[in-house]
Amino acid sequence: MNEVNRTLFIPLYGKSQVSKKKIILNDPMAEKIWKADLFPIHGKARSKWLAYTMAMRARVFDDWTEAMLRADRDALVLHIGCGLDSRCLRVKEPYLNWIDADFPEVLLLRKKYYKENEAYRMMAVDASKTEEAEMLPDGEAAIAVLEGISMYLTNEQVGRLIRTLEKKYARLHILMDVYTEFGAKASKYKNPVNDVGVTELHGIDDIRFLLDDTKIKLKAEHSLTPDYLIDELKPFERVFFRTVFAERLYRKIYRLYELEHIA
Repeated sequence: MNEVNRTLFIPLYGKSQVSKKKIILNDPMAEKIWKADLFPIHGKARSKWLAYTMAMRARVFDDWTEAMLRADRDALVLHIGCGLDSRCLRVKEPYLNWIDADFPEVLLLRKKYYKENEAYRMMAVDASKTEEAEMLPDGEAAIAVLEGISMYLTNEQVGRLIRTLEKKYARLHILMDVYTEFGAKASKYKNPVNDVGVTELHGIDDIRFLLDDTKIKLKAEHSLTPDYLIDELKPFERVFFRTVFAERLYRKIYRLYELEHIA
């Protein structure tokens, strides 16, 4: 695996550790995979606070995906850059079709733990390449989960991916997290992904800049660390987390955008 692919071990570790504590995220598959393979990560990647943040981010994406499925039950779920994530199992709302997409070498590892069926399948897609994104199945509606991938794509590549999805689906719901430009620059020197060899990241200060030539609208900005999840921590941890990861300060580095297109 290359450096970008190896970053998937960081959220996997975090989710497995938090799941064992039975807070924030119930993820027995992350626990199982981590116990079976014990991927080598070290340094900041093993931080308890990062684990909490990774689990909260995953839970926010889970809750949003369930809400979108309730609102648009026939929509295809596209988890692009799925890594080893078990969202397809954690989401309890029924779905007709779900595709987990990632690089071929990631899916090769993923297929050790996940089995395809009539409603669920995996697909090799490099999100940076328009011709591969165009191979995603067409349909009336899609729920696109873009968690933890935008920072590894240039702004131009993110824009092309969004426009490709817009052309394929009359109803399109997107949730994506991004670094700000400041966050991307700062991450070059102090970020857990540095520990697996990643040094180049990309940021987006105004998502609307990428939507200028589309009919996609910015529907909402969400919190990556909402109070209802911070409240699941122990009292001292809650105080520390709210101090260090205060929303006003955190937004200077990291943001979470919900986009929508209804033809």
